[in-house]
Amino acid sequence: MAGPAQFLHGLAQALSTLALYPEGHRSREKALDGLYGNVQDLLAEDARPTFSFLGSDEVIYNDLPLREMRGWDWSRRLAEIGIQRLQFDRTVQRFELEEFLDMVLARLAFAGIDTSEARQMLPTGIRYGVVGVDGEVGLADSTATATIRFTLEDEAETIRWIHGEMMEGRTLPLLEAEAVVRGLSVAMHGDRQIMLPLLRLKEFDQYTTTHSMNVAVLVMALAEWVGMGAGDVRAFGVAGLLHDLGKVKIPKEILNKSGRLTPEERQVMNSHPAEGARMILVSEPELDLAAVVAYEHHIMINGGGYPRFTYERGCHEASRFVHVCDVYDALRTNRPYRDAWPSDKILAYVEERSGVEFDGQIGHAFTRMITEWESGLAEMTAEAEALPDAPPEAVVPATPAEAEVPPAA
Repeated sequence: MAGPAQFLHGLAQALSTLALYPEGHRSREKALDGLYGNVQDLLAEDARPTFSFLGSDEVIYNDLPLREMRGWDWSRRLAEIGIQRLQFDRTVQRFELEEFLDMVLARLAFAGIDTSEARQMLPTGIRYGVVGVDGEVGLADSTATATIRFTLEDEAETIRWIHGEMMEGRTLPLLEAEAVVRGLSVAMHGDRQIMLPLLRLKEFDQYTTTHSMNVAVLVMALAEWVGMGAGDVRAFGVAGLLHDLGKVKIPKEILNKSGRLTPEERQVMNSHPAEGARMILVSEPELDLAAVVAYEHHIMINGGGYPRFTYERGCHEASRFVHVCDVYDALRTNRPYRDAWPSDKILAYVEERSGVEFDGQIGHAFTRMITEWESGLAEMTAEAEALPDAPPEAVVPATPAEAEVPPAA
């Protein structure tokens, strides 16, 4: 039986062979037969074997990293041509596998050129692209183009499970948190253009889950925007994902209260940064950056916000990134105590408060990024395909203060 690592070695060998020999050549046919046998072995163990290629250093099989394939060069090459997720189902045929490999070689040959031919060659039993890909190309229809769809239901369910574990006082499942961030990263980089897959709130009780994922997406996008390396982008993403972890300890009646919080309730709400940092450090000391961000993400550049430092000092760069992303997503979301703000109003607020509440350079970079990537912002529910339409503009208070809640609450 061929395992996932053996399949990937076979994939690399088959691509090299097909690049050398013409159709019908014995060596080509032997390579195809071997790789197709590997696919069938995978399907015997899993109904939908799925690989994720995250660029320079990681390969994920289903939800687990393939340690033995770390540093595999083909991961980077496949990701660069828009094949960041590869999935097989039991309908796959050998000729479809051959067509897929020919498509990969064509994309490699014309890397950087967006050709319609490259979009017309998707076999029905092989899916590729972003998270949860469902390619819909009829092989007989030469004019069809691939329709990319994805969901983040698995990632959302994982976050709900992590929050449940932490509520029960268990250890923070670091591998699962990192897997969610990897999934969000793959979803952002479909089809050689950036996408911001922001989840739309369905129920107020889902706010902490939805908001955590959205902040992770936004902070990774911002880190990429300013030119950070892949390792820092991923670390900032994990910090963004866990920044509100302390809220799992806050009673729902306070989190979802529609009116003004009492002083006692406000004290409970304002305890979540310190509580989140404590939970992270006690459970996973390696996540010191995430713990710092959890503690600092409500602190303003002018020293306002909470908690207050005993001795004045600056916040970590990651905290300043998460702060602006946190405020943006909080204000664009309907809450029990106020309606969502329209995007242009939020961006104007970020610009106005840059240098006061937000780091000036980071705030300005964020508004430029959102403005430029607005066409790539896809609002979606976790189980639905990405939706390009923005939320309807709502009647909102003139300032966050009138909303009776700090912007990032």
